[in-house]
Amino acid sequence: MKTNKPAPAPAPPLDGEAAAFLAHLDAERGVSVYTLRNYRQALEEFSRWHRDERGGAPKWTALQRDDFRSYLRFLGRNNLGRAAIQLRFSALRTFYKFLIRRGLIEHTPIKGMALPRLAKRLPKFLTVRQMVDLLAAPLKPLAALKSRESDGQRGPGRPVSASLCLRDVAILETIYSCGLRVGEMTGLRAEDIDWAQRLVRVRGKGKKERLVPIGEPALQAVENYWRTLPRPPAGRTPVFLSHKKKPTPVGSVMLARRLKTYLAAAGLDPKLTPHKLRHSYATHLLDAGADLRSVQELLGHAHLVTTQVYTHLTTERLKRAYDEAHPRA
Repeated sequence: MKTNKPAPAPAPPLDGEAAAFLAHLDAERGVSVYTLRNYRQALEEFSRWHRDERGGAPKWTALQRDDFRSYLRFLGRNNLGRAAIQLRFSALRTFYKFLIRRGLIEHTPIKGMALPRLAKRLPKFLTVRQMVDLLAAPLKPLAALKSRESDGQRGPGRPVSASLCLRDVAILETIYSCGLRVGEMTGLRAEDIDWAQRLVRVRGKGKKERLVPIGEPALQAVENYWRTLPRPPAGRTPVFLSHKKKPTPVGSVMLARRLKTYLAAAGLDPKLTPHKLRHSYATHLLDAGADLRSVQELLGHAHLVTTQVYTHLTTERLKRAYDEAHPRA
């Protein structure tokens, strides 16, 4: 007999301090919707644990280090992964910095807490050849359609939209040409493209703006896509539209779904995410001799250490090349 699992308990309502923190992240820090969601979940999960274990809502300014040590042990007993634990405590750490700035406490109770260390994982990326294959993938349905039409055949399934195919080419070209995060790509407006200077104004994390170069292939791809629209975007209209008759930007979920199709068409791993195009951008720049500081600025990283992970990729490949080619390796 089939039984229904009980629904999970609803998240406890957050108090004024936690709610003010989330409002601050959204309005003043301009964090992504994903960061806001993760931080909200972290605070809600801790609040639920505190209610279950301590019998009431947490009073954030009165919590001690031992409270968080108990919470850490609880997460470990529930087999939570290292990355998930790090994410929860990152949210809590940022929350306590907010409380300190507001003058509600003087010290954070989780400063210096020993957390499970993350295993070092190098970011995945595509080779230049793989990247070229991927950039060509959205045009394959159009080429197949033209081939069938020339033979007088009708294609099965849905009709192929030239506008969507050309839009997706332009999206992939722009992400790779400019090293954009997905949120930065969806936030691009027509006025952000300086066609004469071949520059794009990008709004990054924390509402920080930067100017990045954009290559001629990407600009040509955008122009080809815009020619399929009833009118080319202008002013604050998104560069990439979810629907050619409505001025709404293409969504990240839709992009990830369509990317899987193109990865498969190019013979690549469909599990790769759009962010891997950004990894590829950084790796290819460093491979070609770009200096680390320049790549940091192009990516919009606040700290150089974030960019340095890409140097490990290039170093590992150099070591492999040495081992394979040097007679005395």
